[in-house]
Amino acid sequence: MTMNIMLKAAGVMLGMIFGSANAAEAKFPTEVAKYVEQREGCDHFRGEVPDLPDAQRMREIEREIRKLCTGTDKKLSKLKRKYAKDPAIMTRLNEFEENIEISTSTSGP
Repeated sequence: MTMNIMLKAAGVMLGMIFGSANAAEAKFPTEVAKYVEQREGCDHFRGEVPDLPDAQRMREIEREIRKLCTGTDKKLSKLKRKYAKDPAIMTRLNEFEENIEISTSTSGP
């Protein structure tokens, strides 16, 4: 019985922590909130590697990375320029690594 109460309390505390972070982001302009959501999905899949070699799962991960990460370097740079004077937005945007996209340039030396 005590363990059940502790688990419920932990769940409530986690909800409060994550809920307040989401509430703060809800106050961001829509384009910033959408970018944060997209980029968090991108970063999730960038860090996902199947435990065992699994060709099907790797294809799924690569598809999601293409879908979620493509264009994020340019968008991050644009948002940082646009909101350079907003400390709350800049703090959030600065949490994201820059230049994550692989260059597809095939130009030779």
